[in-house]
Amino acid sequence: MVKVAIFDYGAGNIFSLKNSLEKNNATVDIITSFDKANNYSGILLPGVGNFDPAIRSIRDYSKIDFQDYVQDKIPVLGICLGMEMFFEKSEEGNEKGLGVMEGEVIILPKTMKVPHMGWNNIKIKKQSKILEGIKDSSWVYFVHSFIARPKKEEVVKAESDYGINIPAVVEKVNFFGTQFHPEKSGKIGSVMINNFLSECKK
Repeated sequence: MVKVAIFDYGAGNIFSLKNSLEKNNATVDIITSFDKANNYSGILLPGVGNFDPAIRSIRDYSKIDFQDYVQDKIPVLGICLGMEMFFEKSEEGNEKGLGVMEGEVIILPKTMKVPHMGWNNIKIKKQSKILEGIKDSSWVYFVHSFIARPKKEEVVKAESDYGINIPAVVEKVNFFGTQFHPEKSGKIGSVMINNFLSECKK
């Protein structure tokens, strides 16, 4: 059984994510710092909270730098806000992002209904480890007001059409991000969670 950790920013309910992982036979700890030796096979950054407080909770309350903690070995799944923190900065705040991917996060245009909330389908652009077994145009559940603008197109593995193309899945080495919430996306989301856990077992 694979053991993973959800990082809790202290911003809201993360138990639907915990339940989804446990249904896929994972042992799950909820952690609030990266101080102890890393005994986990995977780390999840959930999609609840705001950019600056979440970044500060990772940086200010941990003795070990996040990237030193995970290096290029431990799979990390960033969901919604968690994915947005992979980038260098966000219009939601002033703090620097984790910078594991080049680019920024911007607010959805005011010409659109914000937040983008509800079910939408994804267009798979490139092969991705967490999209293994997922059919093109599968439906997933979104709740977000910001979108990523990566500098390098190759990190974008799937998009969703909301009047503009929204990067829906990003991947770089051991970092995987979804703008949507797989834990709220039914069977499709469960497959993605299981794919991530399969990466954690390697």
